[in-house]
Amino acid sequence: MGYAERNVWSGLVTSVVVLGVYLALIAPQFGDRPVGEIAWQWPMALCILGGIVATIVLSILWGIVAGMRDPNEKHRSDIRDRDIERMGDRVGRAFTVIGGLAALVLAMTDAEPFWIGHAIFLGFFLSALLGGVAQVIAYRRGLV
Repeated sequence: MGYAERNVWSGLVTSVVVLGVYLALIAPQFGDRPVGEIAWQWPMALCILGGIVATIVLSILWGIVAGMRDPNEKHRSDIRDRDIERMGDRVGRAFTVIGGLAALVLAMTDAEPFWIGHAIFLGFFLSALLGGVAQVIAYRRGLV
């Protein structure tokens, strides 16, 4: 597994873990109070920031371990890596846009800020997850 593919996997792993942590923090509040009173802002912000930091740390640690196992491995990306990254970014960007449009519609209909924030958060999550999955598939099967 090359350097770029390892970074994709790091992002996939951390995005799933971050969503799980966020849901574990927020889900218990659903039965106790109305949506407008759920404390979601700081948990969401911290999960997003934690996800970014965790992805970077995991990529570095995984790179160190891979470097110790195979010191001759190249750490440069080639044209194939760049093409796969671009394709994954296009797939992911679509879900970021969908999340933004959903949030815009929710804002126009005076929805609770909870739903607006979660539409954007879901767009970010789907962007990271599905863009990463598309990249992994491209690494395994090639670009067509």
